[in-house]
Amino acid sequence: MSDTEERAPLITPALPSNRSDYGTGDNARDAMSKFVVNNVAGESGRKLPQYIAGLAASGGALAAGTFLGWTAPTDKPLTEQGEYGFPISDEQFSWIGSISNLGAALMCFPIGYMMKMIGRKWSMLTMVLPLVLGWLLIIFAENVAMMMVGRLFLGIGGGAFCVAAPTYTAEIAQPSIRGTLGTFFQLMVTVGILFVYAVGAGVDVQVLSIICGVIPLAFGVIFFFMPESPYYFVEKGRYSEASSSLKWLRGAQYDEAAEIEDLKQADEKVKAEAIPMLVAFRQKATIRALIISLGLMFFQQLSGINAVIFYNSAIFASANGGKEMSSASIIVGGIQVVATLVASAVVDKVGRRILLLASDLMMAVSTILLAVYFQLKQDDPSKVDDLSWLAVLAVCLFIAMFSIGYGPVPWLMVGELFANNVKAFASPLAGVFNWLLAFLVTKVFTNLKDAMGEAGVFWLFSGISLLGTVFVFVMVPETKGKSLSDIQRLLAGEKLNSEQVSVEAREEERVPQVA
Repeated sequence: MSDTEERAPLITPALPSNRSDYGTGDNARDAMSKFVVNNVAGESGRKLPQYIAGLAASGGALAAGTFLGWTAPTDKPLTEQGEYGFPISDEQFSWIGSISNLGAALMCFPIGYMMKMIGRKWSMLTMVLPLVLGWLLIIFAENVAMMMVGRLFLGIGGGAFCVAAPTYTAEIAQPSIRGTLGTFFQLMVTVGILFVYAVGAGVDVQVLSIICGVIPLAFGVIFFFMPESPYYFVEKGRYSEASSSLKWLRGAQYDEAAEIEDLKQADEKVKAEAIPMLVAFRQKATIRALIISLGLMFFQQLSGINAVIFYNSAIFASANGGKEMSSASIIVGGIQVVATLVASAVVDKVGRRILLLASDLMMAVSTILLAVYFQLKQDDPSKVDDLSWLAVLAVCLFIAMFSIGYGPVPWLMVGELFANNVKAFASPLAGVFNWLLAFLVTKVFTNLKDAMGEAGVFWLFSGISLLGTVFVFVMVPETKGKSLSDIQRLLAGEKLNSEQVSVEAREEERVPQVA
């Protein structure tokens, strides 16, 4: 695997028209979705249209996954084989790989304002433009500068999707399927990364970039026919359009009056409780939520994920008799997808805190094993001839445990820890911090490796993961099964009555989620 696969982050920070024609085709859509009629906790309406809209929105996550994974299969062809006809040094490629993180960080706040001004749907459709422009600059690049600008545009578009798509999905889904639809985004990001790894193993860089450039176009065509978030229409006082949107999402026979009323009340509550940023950050609950969120982002990015991805090709080659395995990155991508599926299935059963503790502890164990492996290899390469299997096991274990816990859970908890009246500016702050850390780690990792050696890097990351385990144990509360108001009281230092918690959690689950 290339020496910059660490520049393909496995996570992504995860934050926060006229509808008169949407009614056409309702009968066909209803016929198609009759078999998924569901009634849970008083819910009615079709579920299939919501799954369709959720999957369509997650097409943006697929596009984001392709730009995150692109650097892995393109490093050697560009830096060593000169596929594009102009020289690219390792230092220049480190900028090509990392600058997209800066583009993503730049969009965390602006996309929130865009979603309020022009809606969730059109904000995502607008982001097709920087994605297509970015891929065109890369496809027809004549120098390093064109590639860097292209990657910056990809970061802008992909980073915006990381905020807008989860928001849209949460707002269109009924409570009984909101959790399932919420997992689509992270899953599709990992599928996008795996897709690039697999295709990149068989085609040159330009063909790979052309294929990646088609994905946002396909997303735009499909998502154009999806409805706008009904909450956006309520937010703007456009209630008839909100009604049409709900009819599309729930079926033509759905009585949307009660849900429209719930959306109105949720919107009024958010507006009534709005407070200035400086006032919010004087509140104990907000301060603690910010410390936890930024701490989780810090330990996520400095867990060693980039180092493990960087070295997995060499480790797999060592286990393969010294021959490089082109399938190494595909194996890693496959583990990501499977582990993310597992995480989506157990996060609401096991709990966030347990997953984080188990994830960080096992990542520490994995990096300790890798540190010992590289230390022995440095002292006497013959000592590790029979230990390659252990290093491969450590890599696979690390990737799996990261994807189950520290990959997706910090983003999930950011959405739970902040009160609705501070979420609009607190969640993007956590996103900016994460993307900036991703830029820093991917940019300086090679320098860190040169200064400390391979073993030293893994000893450092194992120590950070152990500190992260302590941080979770001491600072991070369990949010599973608690309402947002319960979580705020918990963060403020209040003790909760377990019976009251369960009642309020059930009641809050019925209330529509808002951005």
